Amino acid sequence: MTRCITAVLIMALVTYLPRMLPLVIFRNELASKKIRTFLNYIPYAVLASMTFPDIFYSTSNHISAVAGSITALILSYLEKSLVVVALASIAVVFFAEYLMAFAL
Repeated sequence: MTRCITAVLIMALVTYLPRMLPLVIFRNELASKKIRTFLNYIPYAVLASMTFPDIFYSTSNHISAVAGSITALILSYLEKSLVVVALASIAVVFFAEYLMAFAL
C-alpha cells in the first residue's frame, strides 16, 4: 500500500514540476522576440513529432499512409477546416487500401 501511495506522489510531483517551474522562473515577460517566437512553435512541433510517426503504422501499408498524409498536407495548405482535412484524409486512405487489396 505504501508503494502505491509513493508511486502516486512521485507521479504527481513529476507532472506538477514542469508546469510550475516556468511560472516561477519566468515571472517577467520575455524580452527577446526570437525566444518568444521559438516558444510559440513548441506545442505544434511536439504534437507533430508525436503524431506523424503513428500515421505510417496505423495502416496496413505505407502507400495508403503516404497518400493520406499528402492529402492532409495539401488541404491544410489550402486552409481547409480540420474536419474537412481529417475526413478527406480518411477517405483517401480507405480508397487506397481498397485499391491495394485488388492490386495485391
